[in-house]
Amino acid sequence: MDCDVLVVGGGHAGIEAALAAARLGCVVLMVTQNPDAIGRMSCNPAVGGLSKGNLVREIDALGGQMGHLIDRSAIQWRLLNRSRGPAVQAPRAQADKAVYAAEARRSVETQTGLSILMDTVTDLLVSGDRGQVEGVVTERGNRISSRAVIVAAGTFLEGTVFIGDWRARSGRLGEPAALGLGTALRARGFPVGRMKTGTPARIKASSVDLDALEVQHGDTDPFPFSFMTESFRPLDIPCRIAYTNERTHAVIAANL
Repeated sequence: MDCDVLVVGGGHAGIEAALAAARLGCVVLMVTQNPDAIGRMSCNPAVGGLSKGNLVREIDALGGQMGHLIDRSAIQWRLLNRSRGPAVQAPRAQADKAVYAAEARRSVETQTGLSILMDTVTDLLVSGDRGQVEGVVTERGNRISSRAVIVAAGTFLEGTVFIGDWRARSGRLGEPAALGLGTALRARGFPVGRMKTGTPARIKASSVDLDALEVQHGDTDPFPFSFMTESFRPLDIPCRIAYTNERTHAVIAANL
């Protein structure tokens, strides 16, 4: 099970890291808690936006995968800041979450030189004299040698979910956090911090009076994120827009 490059995590960063190394001829192992969740979109199922859309195209220019994935799964496409100059314009596409994840997993599973292991990395193997990473230890007791280790565990690394006053160790709700590796990194002098993201409640579409909302269609002249995409005709599933008011502000303030 030894490899040249070991990638911890199967999210967006882990996918790009694993594919890049494998395409350079390295023997790569991706270690992820759940192969079925490779490329799963956690919150807002969109790719791009201000700054981010340009970044996706830069990743694509370097041989990355995200541009291809969103081109195959887009259900609405818009160029933000269209009324302004090109310097502040950016593409954004809403994605079919299931299609995006399926395409992401397929790209990983079919890549030559890239293997997937269902496990959780809990510690690093480090040489005593040089202090150089030589591999990892996993939750199931595997000791895997690797010339390089790329940590792309994302928010799952010591993740905590908060719902009101309740909290629990978790990655996405219902999926376990990645525990152990954060402690191992701190023990070796690496700072490990946390960032917060807020996820809105999901609303059942059939329970909403959609006629009362503003309809927003995608642009009629979309262009692909990937420079390699030859045919790009995304679906145009409209978004619905609602606006807050003093009453909604009061409800939010009373429940902070």
